[in-house]
Amino acid sequence: MRLTALEQAMLAGEHGEAVAEAIAYQIRVGEFFDAEDFVPITNAHMMGDIEVMGDSGLAHLGCFRSKGARCRVPVTTNARCADFAHAARLGQDEEEIAKEKRLIAHLQAMNVVTTDTCINYQTVYQPHLGEHVAWGDTGTVIYANSVFGARTNFESGPAALAAGITGRTPRYGFHLERHRRGTFRVVVDTELDDLADWGALGKLAGEFRQNYYAVPVFEGLRRAPTSDELKHLGCALASYGSMAMFHIVGVTPEAPDLATAFGGTPPEPALRIGRAELDRVYAGYDVSDPGATLVVFSGPQLSLFELKALAERFAGQRVHPGCQVFVTTGRGPARDAEALGYLATLREAGVTILEGVCFYILQNLSEMRRRNGWHNLVSNSAKLVNIIGAHRFNTILRRTDECVAAALTGRVTGAQS
Repeated sequence: MRLTALEQAMLAGEHGEAVAEAIAYQIRVGEFFDAEDFVPITNAHMMGDIEVMGDSGLAHLGCFRSKGARCRVPVTTNARCADFAHAARLGQDEEEIAKEKRLIAHLQAMNVVTTDTCINYQTVYQPHLGEHVAWGDTGTVIYANSVFGARTNFESGPAALAAGITGRTPRYGFHLERHRRGTFRVVVDTELDDLADWGALGKLAGEFRQNYYAVPVFEGLRRAPTSDELKHLGCALASYGSMAMFHIVGVTPEAPDLATAFGGTPPEPALRIGRAELDRVYAGYDVSDPGATLVVFSGPQLSLFELKALAERFAGQRVHPGCQVFVTTGRGPARDAEALGYLATLREAGVTILEGVCFYILQNLSEMRRRNGWHNLVSNSAKLVNIIGAHRFNTILRRTDECVAAALTGRVTGAQS
């Protein structure tokens, strides 16, 4: 890789041992991906929890901290694996929780802002068109590339931390213009009137082309989507297709028209999605056991507007005694929702609010499932029902109203058209 004078000085140790180790690691990453050089970044976002990083990750952070590592650009953290206010009640391991707190202390000592959110793009920082960042977490990356027109790859935890320490990242992948053009065309011919519909759309397009460098271009949408709808679409595309970018003609900044989205003559449509295709998604889940033992609104964390909408649906209601309902959100939305009374309404209905976490990375989740007798997991998040299968849940995607109905009755019904 070509190095600037500053980068050569970093590698030579002139900026400290931690910086030298960080950029040496980044050079290895860059060489693996055939990067020719580095690109300066303005912001990084990293995974930082004990469930994902483990003991080796904790030791890695401790080592960097001992060498005086300090991030030179703003760095935020993704969702944690524990809400400390609920850890004991959920039966999470006390030793692991203590490690989580040490991990947070390491990060804060290195100038990392521990925001504990997977929706930083809604609540903390919104990069602009063409801005280079180094973000981890699938949902954050695809949103940055697609909705903002910023530039980032999926950065691993160590890579995002190294980027924060050096202020740069290898120039490959979606930092390059050639990878940002559309690769296949999706025509949408139906109303999408629930967050789950947007997730189902992402599932269908993601499964159609499971390729990191596949960039779907959507056309035919009957209205401009909201931030939360774009969030669920992107999370599903990333989850089912490992995708890092999409375009919506006339909506996202690099797709003012079809030709621009493809960088030339657009191809014929590769996929057409109507109501029948979406209904087949919902009908494809196993409801032979209709018991709704667990309903989860998470993966990604909920925005303030999602919390408001749920509070309105649960107001004056009560969760069925045989069901448990969890909602996860970030610190900012939680504070606002608390002040506005939304969280009180949800708690009165029997909903558990978890702050700063996403449900699927909760520490000790498999043991929680066994202890609570959870079998079916009902959610309006297409991403969640895909990635949580490793914990042996039977997952069921449903629209938001159907999820609420399952929570109140203790039963999940077949898909409604």
